[in-house]
Amino acid sequence: MFLRAQCSSQMASVIDFVVTVLVVQCFALYYVYASFLGSLCGGVFNCIVNYKWTFRANHCKVKYVALKYTSVWIGSILLNTYGTYAFTESLRSIPWVKNTLSLYFSDFFIVPKIIVSLLVGFFWNYQLQRIYVYRDRKIKKYFLKK
Repeated sequence: MFLRAQCSSQMASVIDFVVTVLVVQCFALYYVYASFLGSLCGGVFNCIVNYKWTFRANHCKVKYVALKYTSVWIGSILLNTYGTYAFTESLRSIPWVKNTLSLYFSDFFIVPKIIVSLLVGFFWNYQLQRIYVYRDRKIKKYFLKK
């Protein structure tokens, strides 16, 4: 299950990054707003794939999964968006880091976004989806009886 979750997460991250970079490059949108839109698109994809394939949660009602996923997803979007912003602005305040990264990346925020995305993906998204979102309540009741 962990490997399927990582695969699903990577696919969602690709969608997130493609949308983010395209919106910044094509529409010159501020990177924080673009990061939010990318997280939104990646999250929709991730929820669908996780429900059908990763956690095979057909035993869970879609409306409950959607409600629980949304609560976790809001936290994820906030952590990704604010984390990317805070990390990017922190690195920009260090001249040698800014100058070095600017040599390799035209859009400086991509490096912090990658790091924040990995941290949020493992420590927030995966853990809460595994424990809370895709868990069947009947399983919980079964273990409480014993």
